[in-house]
Amino acid sequence: MRLFDTARQDVVAFDPGPVVTMYTCGITPYDSTHLGHAATYLSYDVLARRLRDLGHDTRMVRNITDVDDPLLEKAKQLEVHYLDLAAAETARFQGDMRDLGLLPCFSEPRATSAIADIRGFIGMVLDAGHAYQAGGGVYFDVSTFPRFGQISHLDEASMLALAAERGGHPDDPHKRHPLDFVLWQPSADGEPAWESLWGRGRPGWHIECSTLALRELGTTIDLHGGGTDLIFPHHECEAAQSEAVTGEPFVRHWMHTAMVGLGGTKMSKSLGNLVFISDLLKDWEPAAIRLAILGRHYRHDWEWTDDLLAAAAARLDRWRGAGPGDGALEDVRAALDADLDTPGAIAAVDDAASSGRGVESAAALLGIALAPAP
Repeated sequence: MRLFDTARQDVVAFDPGPVVTMYTCGITPYDSTHLGHAATYLSYDVLARRLRDLGHDTRMVRNITDVDDPLLEKAKQLEVHYLDLAAAETARFQGDMRDLGLLPCFSEPRATSAIADIRGFIGMVLDAGHAYQAGGGVYFDVSTFPRFGQISHLDEASMLALAAERGGHPDDPHKRHPLDFVLWQPSADGEPAWESLWGRGRPGWHIECSTLALRELGTTIDLHGGGTDLIFPHHECEAAQSEAVTGEPFVRHWMHTAMVGLGGTKMSKSLGNLVFISDLLKDWEPAAIRLAILGRHYRHDWEWTDDLLAAAAARLDRWRGAGPGDGALEDVRAALDADLDTPGAIAAVDDAASSGRGVESAAALLGIALAPAP
């Protein structure tokens, strides 16, 4: 199998051991599951299915960021407890993922389940000389980590621009350098807070994922993923703080999924231009939704249009009409091994079905059951 590695900026061999450890950044549960989420998690699901097909055991961890600024702001607007909001939206997300046929995660830990672990990890970063206390918080000192930028390969100006755009607060007066990032921060009035050696407060965003990944999967993970919008600052910061403590590579292979657009703009909660999976499920069967999403390559930005579902439903009918069999199975395997080429895999199934060969096994490898929904 060969996959594009973000850090190495090339399609390279992915050859893990018998047990493949995988971590994908999960949702901040303050709204419903949208197509961008589904496209990301479906990509890693198909990857896990092919790895299992090759004989590997996969251990996928997908966290729940249940304490972070967007969640706290939404809970305040709705006048509900942030954990009640998180629990409701997490349940809805998990239901959507089950409906789309995703394999169960090995673990789906919540950030608030790891506060003690997070405090311990921050202590280790401080003890290693890679962090400092200021303004009631703790910051990672990027000047102590020469490899900062190893994943994104961005220059400082680009990093600063993205940090400002994505909640990095480069203008924070307590920072020694504008790219330093928060590990522990004082809580504002009304926000959740925990006691710590550095004062009452809450964890920063990046430290949550490092702590959970290391706790659940060990020092070095085979593959870490998420959307391309997480490359910087989130994944860059994760790698820096993790390797600063362990002295080992944090991730062997970085895999990122491209953005989904709607109406010419990236689909995002902040913009509100969203298509929710729960709404699509009211009118379309899950297999058709899954097939519509997998028709676009994970590494290329693409645009969602409503006609994709009608085309996917028609394709599903053609596949079902071909009956059971192993037609196109080897071609699908080869396509998935070539940088998870799901469009190529789908085209191979189309060819087999059009020639009357059954494609049940090939469709199953893509996570698509050809038995009609009840």
